[in-house]
Amino acid sequence: MSVGRSYVIESLDTGLRLMRLFLTHDTLSVTDAARELDVARSTAHRVLSTLEARGFASRDTSGRGYCAGPELVTLGRPAGYDPATAARLQPVLAAAAEATGETVSTAALIGDRVIVTDGRESPHPVRVALDVGRAHPAHSTAAGKVLLAQLPTEQVCALYPQEELRGVTEHTLRTRTELLAELVRVRSRGHARSAGESAAGLNAVAVPLTGSSWRDRLALMASMPADRGAAPDLELHAAALGKAAGHLSPAGV
Repeated sequence: MSVGRSYVIESLDTGLRLMRLFLTHDTLSVTDAARELDVARSTAHRVLSTLEARGFASRDTSGRGYCAGPELVTLGRPAGYDPATAARLQPVLAAAAEATGETVSTAALIGDRVIVTDGRESPHPVRVALDVGRAHPAHSTAAGKVLLAQLPTEQVCALYPQEELRGVTEHTLRTRTELLAELVRVRSRGHARSAGESAAGLNAVAVPLTGSSWRDRLALMASMPADRGAAPDLELHAAALGKAAGHLSPAGV
């Protein structure tokens, strides 16, 4: 449902639009912000000062403008990168790597993309390379699909406003309708699969790992060459990943 302009709080709208500018600008002066937002300099200054007071903006060290503050940087950082969470995940990755013998990784959802945050590479001579920090279209990966399955349908549709989806390989889901149907199946069986959908000859399976909201959810994934990733193999790996997830210690422990 669209919201009419009569319901928009102008100052909040300006603040939100200004925060979005920090996604594409390292620094912003008051003049820059006023020009980009088409508001008076005094308005841009008040909004920047408010964001600074709340930690969403910081004065640039040069003294010539503002940059993203610690609160905004934290919001934009994927789950799994902070040292405490990374340390808690090490027993999980070790257990998953031992149980599957394949490359295992943790991944977080950022918009309609999934990013690998950590992992262990398989000891097999022929194996899937670990690509920490690399982002992939979420609908083409097992980790992405298992994370999308935890979102309400309305939120998935907001991430994918068009019916046609990007085709990474010939096996990638091509429509939002297909994706929504697949997410129903993922929710039913508790894990997601990808068979040559993100890269030819690469299969994967993923289970939910941790997190109570879209901001901090992670997936645990095992990836392997297709000749070691037939449907029965993926079922066994899904069970192994589920057991490995049990090694995750509670936060703060």
